[in-house]
Amino acid sequence: MKINIIQHDIIWASPKENIQRLSRLIDEQPGADLYVLTEMFSTGFATQPEGIAEMEDTPTIDWMKQKAQQCHAAIAGSLAIQHEGNYYNRFYFVKPDGEVVTYNKRHLFTFGGEDKTFTKGEERVIVSYQGIRFLLQICYDLRFPVWSRNTGDYDVILYVANWPTPRVEAWKALLRARAIENQCYVAGVNRVGNDPSCEYCGGSAIIDPYGRTMAACEDNQECSVSAEIDMQQLEEFRLRFPVLNDEDQFELH
Repeated sequence: MKINIIQHDIIWASPKENIQRLSRLIDEQPGADLYVLTEMFSTGFATQPEGIAEMEDTPTIDWMKQKAQQCHAAIAGSLAIQHEGNYYNRFYFVKPDGEVVTYNKRHLFTFGGEDKTFTKGEERVIVSYQGIRFLLQICYDLRFPVWSRNTGDYDVILYVANWPTPRVEAWKALLRARAIENQCYVAGVNRVGNDPSCEYCGGSAIIDPYGRTMAACEDNQECSVSAEIDMQQLEEFRLRFPVLNDEDQFELH
Protein backbone atom coordinates (compact mmCIF):
# COMPACT_ATOMS: atom_id res chain seq x y z
CA MET A 1 0.00 0.00 0.00
CA LYS A 2 1.19 3.49 -0.87
CA ILE A 3 0.57 6.13 1.81
CA ASN A 4 0.86 9.82 1.01
CA ILE A 5 1.10 12.35 3.84
CA ILE A 6 0.30 16.00 3.16
CA GLN A 7 2.06 18.62 5.28
CA HIS A 8 -0.03 21.69 4.56
CA ASP A 9 -0.80 25.18 5.76
CA ILE A 10 -4.32 25.95 7.01
CA ILE A 11 -6.29 29.13 6.40
CA TRP A 12 -7.93 29.99 9.72
CA ALA A 13 -11.63 29.07 9.98
CA SER A 14 -12.10 28.77 6.21
CA PRO A 15 -13.17 25.24 5.22
CA LYS A 16 -13.95 26.14 1.62
CA GLU A 17 -10.50 27.62 0.95
CA ASN A 18 -8.73 24.79 2.74
CA ILE A 19 -10.61 22.16 0.74
CA GLN A 20 -9.61 23.89 -2.50
CA ARG A 21 -5.97 23.92 -1.40
CA LEU A 22 -6.04 20.26 -0.37
CA SER A 23 -7.74 19.18 -3.58
CA ARG A 24 -4.85 20.68 -5.50
CA LEU A 25 -2.23 19.08 -3.27
CA ILE A 26 -3.85 15.65 -3.59
CA ASP A 27 -4.14 15.99 -7.37
CA GLU A 28 -0.42 16.78 -7.56
CA GLN A 29 0.39 13.38 -6.02
CA PRO A 30 -1.73 10.80 -7.89
CA GLY A 31 -1.55 7.07 -7.33
CA ALA A 32 -1.61 6.73 -3.54
CA ASP A 33 -3.95 4.33 -1.75
CA LEU A 34 -4.32 6.59 1.29
CA TYR A 35 -3.94 10.36 1.70
CA VAL A 36 -3.46 11.64 5.25
CA LEU A 37 -4.21 15.26 6.12
CA THR A 38 -3.67 17.08 9.42
CA GLU A 39 -5.63 17.72 12.61
CA MET A 40 -8.63 20.06 12.10
CA PHE A 41 -7.47 20.39 8.51
CA SER A 42 -10.42 22.53 7.41
CA THR A 43 -10.27 25.20 10.12
CA GLY A 44 -7.05 25.09 12.11
CA PHE A 45 -6.79 24.01 15.76
CA ALA A 46 -9.63 25.88 17.47
CA THR A 47 -9.91 25.51 21.24
CA GLN A 48 -12.81 27.97 21.12
CA PRO A 49 -14.92 26.17 18.52
CA GLU A 50 -18.08 28.28 18.63
CA GLY A 51 -18.71 29.57 15.13
CA ILE A 52 -15.78 27.55 13.75
CA ALA A 53 -16.64 23.88 14.31
CA GLU A 54 -18.60 22.17 11.54
CA MET A 55 -21.78 20.13 11.80
CA GLU A 56 -21.85 16.40 11.13
CA ASP A 57 -23.44 16.99 7.73
CA THR A 58 -20.72 19.45 6.75
CA PRO A 59 -19.75 19.79 3.07
CA THR A 60 -16.19 18.96 4.16
CA ILE A 61 -17.17 15.34 4.74
CA ASP A 62 -19.01 15.29 1.40
CA TRP A 63 -15.77 16.51 -0.18
CA MET A 64 -13.79 13.73 1.52
CA LYS A 65 -16.20 11.13 0.14
CA GLN A 66 -16.14 12.58 -3.35
CA LYS A 67 -12.36 12.92 -3.39
CA ALA A 68 -11.88 9.39 -2.09
CA GLN A 69 -14.13 8.02 -4.82
CA GLN A 70 -12.46 10.15 -7.49
CA CYS A 71 -8.93 9.08 -6.45
CA HIS A 72 -9.84 5.46 -5.66
CA ALA A 73 -8.10 6.06 -2.36
CA ALA A 74 -8.93 6.65 1.29
CA ILE A 75 -8.76 10.16 2.75
CA ALA A 76 -7.99 10.70 6.46
CA GLY A 77 -7.78 13.68 8.81
CA SER A 78 -9.56 15.31 11.74
CA LEU A 79 -12.26 17.98 11.96
CA ALA A 80 -13.77 20.10 14.71
CA ILE A 81 -17.33 18.78 14.85
CA GLN A 82 -20.42 19.94 16.70
CA HIS A 83 -22.93 17.22 17.59
CA GLU A 84 -25.94 17.43 19.91
CA GLY A 85 -24.53 20.39 21.82
CA ASN A 86 -21.05 18.91 22.23
CA TYR A 87 -17.82 19.54 20.34
CA TYR A 88 -15.48 16.76 19.23
CA ASN A 89 -12.04 16.66 17.67
CA ARG A 90 -13.00 13.84 15.33
CA PHE A 91 -10.73 11.80 13.08
CA TYR A 92 -12.43 10.76 9.83
CA PHE A 93 -11.15 7.83 7.77
CA VAL A 94 -13.13 7.85 4.52
CA LYS A 95 -12.84 4.90 2.15
CA PRO A 96 -13.38 5.15 -1.62
CA ASP A 97 -16.57 3.06 -1.37
CA GLY A 98 -18.09 5.73 0.90
CA GLU A 99 -17.63 3.95 4.23
CA VAL A 100 -16.67 6.37 7.03
CA VAL A 101 -14.91 5.36 10.26
CA THR A 102 -14.47 7.93 13.04
CA TYR A 103 -12.44 8.35 16.22
CA ASN A 104 -12.96 11.08 18.82
CA LYS A 105 -9.71 12.37 20.32
CA ARG A 106 -9.12 10.80 23.71
CA HIS A 107 -6.40 13.05 25.14
CA LEU A 108 -7.59 16.64 24.91
CA PHE A 109 -4.83 19.24 25.12
CA THR A 110 -5.36 20.70 28.59
CA PHE A 111 -2.39 23.07 28.26
CA GLY A 112 -4.26 24.83 25.46
CA GLY A 113 -7.72 24.56 27.02
CA GLU A 114 -9.10 22.01 24.55
CA ASP A 115 -10.56 20.00 27.46
CA LYS A 116 -12.74 22.95 28.51
CA THR A 117 -14.74 23.06 25.27
CA PHE A 118 -14.41 19.62 23.66
CA THR A 119 -15.74 16.25 24.80
CA LYS A 120 -13.12 13.50 24.93
CA GLY A 121 -13.52 10.17 23.20
CA GLU A 122 -13.71 6.89 25.09
CA GLU A 123 -13.20 4.36 22.32
CA ARG A 124 -9.94 3.24 20.76
CA VAL A 125 -10.55 2.86 17.01
CA ILE A 126 -8.83 0.61 14.49
CA VAL A 127 -9.91 0.59 10.85
CA SER A 128 -9.10 -2.11 8.28
CA TYR A 129 -8.39 -1.03 4.73
CA GLN A 130 -6.87 -3.11 1.92
CA GLY A 131 -5.85 -5.77 4.42
CA ILE A 132 -3.96 -3.36 6.70
CA ARG A 133 -5.12 -2.32 10.16
CA PHE A 134 -4.78 1.36 11.11
CA LEU A 135 -4.92 2.80 14.63
CA LEU A 136 -6.35 6.33 14.51
CA GLN A 137 -4.73 8.91 16.83
CA ILE A 138 -4.76 12.70 17.11
CA CYS A 139 -1.87 14.99 18.15
CA TYR A 140 -1.64 14.97 21.99
CA ASP A 141 -2.49 11.24 21.99
CA LEU A 142 1.14 10.76 20.90
CA ARG A 143 2.38 11.50 24.42
CA PHE A 144 0.44 8.60 25.96
CA PRO A 145 1.96 5.25 24.94
CA VAL A 146 -0.54 3.10 26.85
CA TRP A 147 -3.34 4.39 24.60
CA SER A 148 -1.45 3.26 21.49
CA ARG A 149 -0.13 0.00 22.91
CA ASN A 150 -0.07 -2.69 20.24
CA THR A 151 -1.75 -5.88 21.43
CA GLY A 152 -1.37 -7.46 18.01
CA ASP A 153 -4.44 -5.65 16.71
CA TYR A 154 -2.95 -3.11 14.26
CA ASP A 155 -0.14 -2.58 11.75
CA VAL A 156 0.08 1.20 11.24
CA ILE A 157 -0.57 4.20 13.51
CA LEU A 158 -1.83 7.40 11.90
CA TYR A 159 -1.10 10.59 13.88
CA VAL A 160 -2.61 13.84 12.62
CA ALA A 161 -1.55 17.00 14.39
CA ASN A 162 -1.23 20.74 14.91
CA TRP A 163 2.00 20.40 16.94
CA PRO A 164 3.74 23.76 17.54
CA THR A 165 7.33 24.51 16.58
CA PRO A 166 8.74 24.89 20.14
CA ARG A 167 7.93 21.23 20.88
CA VAL A 168 8.58 19.73 17.45
CA GLU A 169 11.62 17.71 18.59
CA ALA A 170 9.37 15.88 21.04
CA TRP A 171 6.99 15.16 18.15
CA LYS A 172 9.77 13.68 16.03
CA ALA A 173 11.22 11.59 18.87
CA LEU A 174 7.87 10.22 19.98
CA LEU A 175 6.86 9.19 16.46
CA ARG A 176 9.99 7.03 16.27
CA ALA A 177 9.39 5.66 19.77
CA ARG A 178 5.81 4.62 18.96
CA ALA A 179 7.02 2.77 15.84
CA ILE A 180 9.81 0.95 17.66
CA GLU A 181 7.90 -0.06 20.79
CA ASN A 182 4.84 -1.23 18.86
CA GLN A 183 6.65 -2.91 15.95
CA CYS A 184 4.52 -1.01 13.48
CA TYR A 185 4.65 1.62 10.79
CA VAL A 186 3.84 5.20 11.86
CA ALA A 187 2.64 8.03 9.66
CA GLY A 188 2.72 11.38 11.45
CA VAL A 189 1.28 14.43 9.68
CA ASN A 190 1.73 17.92 11.14
CA ARG A 191 0.83 21.31 9.69
CA VAL A 192 2.98 24.29 8.76
CA GLY A 193 2.21 28.00 9.00
CA ASN A 194 0.57 30.04 11.74
CA ASP A 195 -2.75 30.31 13.56
CA PRO A 196 -3.82 33.00 16.09
CA SER A 197 -1.85 31.24 18.85
CA CYS A 198 1.05 29.24 17.45
CA GLU A 199 3.64 28.70 14.74
CA TYR A 200 4.05 25.27 13.11
CA CYS A 201 7.01 23.88 11.17
CA GLY A 202 5.80 20.40 10.22
CA GLY A 203 8.11 17.48 10.89
CA SER A 204 5.79 15.07 9.06
CA ALA A 205 7.22 11.62 8.38
CA ILE A 206 6.52 7.98 7.66
CA ILE A 207 8.57 5.67 9.88
CA ASP A 208 9.14 1.93 9.66
CA PRO A 209 8.98 -0.60 12.56
CA TYR A 210 12.74 -0.26 13.14
CA GLY A 211 12.37 3.47 13.77
CA ARG A 212 13.89 4.40 10.42
CA THR A 213 12.49 7.29 8.43
CA MET A 214 11.09 6.09 5.11
CA ALA A 215 9.93 9.51 3.90
CA ALA A 216 9.89 12.95 5.49
CA CYS A 217 8.75 16.46 4.62
CA GLU A 218 11.18 19.34 4.84
CA ASP A 219 10.45 21.59 7.80
CA ASN A 220 8.57 24.84 7.15
CA GLN A 221 7.55 23.72 3.66
CA GLU A 222 4.13 22.76 2.37
CA CYS A 223 4.73 19.42 0.70
CA SER A 224 3.73 15.78 0.50
CA VAL A 225 5.72 12.55 0.52
CA SER A 226 4.84 8.89 0.05
CA ALA A 227 6.04 5.48 1.19
CA GLU A 228 5.05 1.88 0.60
CA ILE A 229 3.80 -0.26 3.47
CA ASP A 230 5.14 -3.82 3.12
CA MET A 231 3.06 -6.22 5.18
CA GLN A 232 5.19 -9.24 4.35
CA GLN A 233 8.30 -7.55 5.74
CA LEU A 234 6.38 -6.43 8.83
CA GLU A 235 5.08 -9.93 9.55
CA GLU A 236 8.51 -11.47 9.01
CA PHE A 237 10.08 -8.95 11.40
CA ARG A 238 7.49 -9.65 14.10
CA LEU A 239 8.04 -13.41 13.78
CA ARG A 240 11.82 -13.12 13.78
CA PHE A 241 11.95 -10.67 16.71
CA PRO A 242 8.72 -11.24 18.70
CA VAL A 243 8.96 -8.32 21.12
CA LEU A 244 5.20 -7.95 21.45
CA ASN A 245 4.95 -11.43 23.01
CA ASP A 246 6.86 -10.15 26.06
CA GLU A 247 4.48 -7.32 26.86
CA ASP A 248 3.56 -6.43 30.45
CA GLN A 249 0.14 -7.64 31.47
CA PHE A 250 -2.23 -5.00 32.83
CA GLU A 251 -5.71 -3.63 32.33
CA LEU A 252 -6.98 -0.09 31.99
CA HIS A 253 -9.93 1.05 34.11
